[in-house]
Amino acid sequence: MFDWVVSTIESWGYLGVFVLMVAEHIFPPIPSEVIMPLAGFLAASGRMSLTLTIVTGTLGSVLGTMIWYWIGLWFGEERLKRFAARHGRLLTLSPSDIDAAHDWFQRHGAMTVFFGRMIPAIRTLISVPAGLARMPMWKFLIYTVIGSALWTGVLTFAGLMLHENYVLVGDYIDPLSKLVVIAVVVVYLYRVITWKPH
Repeated sequence: MFDWVVSTIESWGYLGVFVLMVAEHIFPPIPSEVIMPLAGFLAASGRMSLTLTIVTGTLGSVLGTMIWYWIGLWFGEERLKRFAARHGRLLTLSPSDIDAAHDWFQRHGAMTVFFGRMIPAIRTLISVPAGLARMPMWKFLIYTVIGSALWTGVLTFAGLMLHENYVLVGDYIDPLSKLVVIAVVVVYLYRVITWKPH
């Protein structure tokens, strides 16, 4: 996976960063922890602009999260609960899980969107309850843009600092990313097998 991310960014440049950051939210095993440091490494070598790299990565991340916000907004809580009641085993989600997520989001408010942008796995999923709760889009965008820009900036600067050693880091990241994919599949199958409606 590491080599594929490398070749995509090297071939497509800023468009590659943007597309990969959008894809991260659709297919989480493509982590921004690989994408943005690599882009920072390329910026350090003079092949990309640091500012444009951060802006492009942030825009891709924001668009990716907006997709899930719109899904939550369009589906609505009641429709999603009916869908979960019918297909709960495949989703490993029950109507009560949706109630719990909605209540938790209502209690903790918009700051969960901001801090959620910096937590792996959560940064994508937090957009759904934001849509379900009909959080105003302007507020969602403000917290999403600020949180995403901070996280993207930190990762890009990490790649900038690593510079020549980035290829060595890839030797560790590549098997780790494959392990994440396997772990996601195993956890999902376990949840499908042990799922009970409640």
